[in-house]
Amino acid sequence: MKIFRYLAGDVLNHTGAVALVLFLVVFSGRFIKYLAEAAVGELSADILLPVMVYKLPSFFELILPLSLFIGILLALGRLYADSEMVVLKACGIGQWRIASYLTLPMIAVALLVALLSLTLAPQGSLRALTLLDDPNATSGLQSLSAGRFRVERAGTLVTYAEEVDDAGIMRNVFIAERDVNNSALTTVTRAEEGEIKRDSASGRRYLELRRGSRYTGRGGHAEFERVQFERYGELLPEAEGGLRSSTRSQAIPTEELVASDDPRLKATLYWRLSLPLLVPISALMAIALSRTDARRGRYARLGPALLLFLAYFVALTQGRGAAEAGDGGMGLLGVHASFIGIAVLLMQWEALRIRLSRRSHEPS
Repeated sequence: MKIFRYLAGDVLNHTGAVALVLFLVVFSGRFIKYLAEAAVGELSADILLPVMVYKLPSFFELILPLSLFIGILLALGRLYADSEMVVLKACGIGQWRIASYLTLPMIAVALLVALLSLTLAPQGSLRALTLLDDPNATSGLQSLSAGRFRVERAGTLVTYAEEVDDAGIMRNVFIAERDVNNSALTTVTRAEEGEIKRDSASGRRYLELRRGSRYTGRGGHAEFERVQFERYGELLPEAEGGLRSSTRSQAIPTEELVASDDPRLKATLYWRLSLPLLVPISALMAIALSRTDARRGRYARLGPALLLFLAYFVALTQGRGAAEAGDGGMGLLGVHASFIGIAVLLMQWEALRIRLSRRSHEPS
């Protein structure tokens, strides 16, 4: 029991420290990326921090498996480097016995990842998406400021709305836009009302203007083309891989994924189920790869181990792509099965090497 508390406590301490560092790195990187979207008017800076808070479960569902993997490498690597593992081996405690001692931390982390990936992350993403789909969540063309002219896109877009009510309905909307390819070509749109709407089929947002006119022509010329409309819709651009596009797919509840026959939604379900499986398999590989000695130091295997974990994760993403193509998740199962075999082989590697060495020295 003392050995169990010693090993489990050391591994969990290292895991927590690594998770904190990885969280700060990931959070700051994502925050800077999404801040760039706010800078170009894709979303309002006021909702950026709340959205990031809602997306915390999505961050930790990926951070925790890697944190446990590195935590095991560092904790057991220290035992090898300080020759404490030699004492444990002398007492008959091998790698499989160490794995049994670490079963409880592995199960705890796997259950936490399952809770995050299947429940908390979709709920948080759904709340974030609710904020992002709010008409006031964007600037520029996506959301017009009441009673104030706004200049966007390096001076090529000017917007104005006399008032914006609580429901997001904009009154007396004015939009002037200069063609970026032909600076002399200007389009002026005026409408009595405007509103941000979302297409239920595609999930894309568009600006709907009602009862207005659209003028297109070149400055300094008398000829302008005028088009009157009862309703006019303009699709709002969303950056590929931006905050909205990534959040939309993550916000689908797991229950809806289970009931769906869409291969893309099924692939999302298989991915969420794969993350908890990633924890024990990668932990076994970390236990095997942590083997080192005092001369090489505790960090000797860290680089190769991280490359193996990266290969595992990349293989899973490829398997997800195959599942989206309609293979029914067999690609993801094959990846997990392959790395289970690799983990077992690594755990047995020392015994196999000793056995082969003995056979090579036996007289023929």
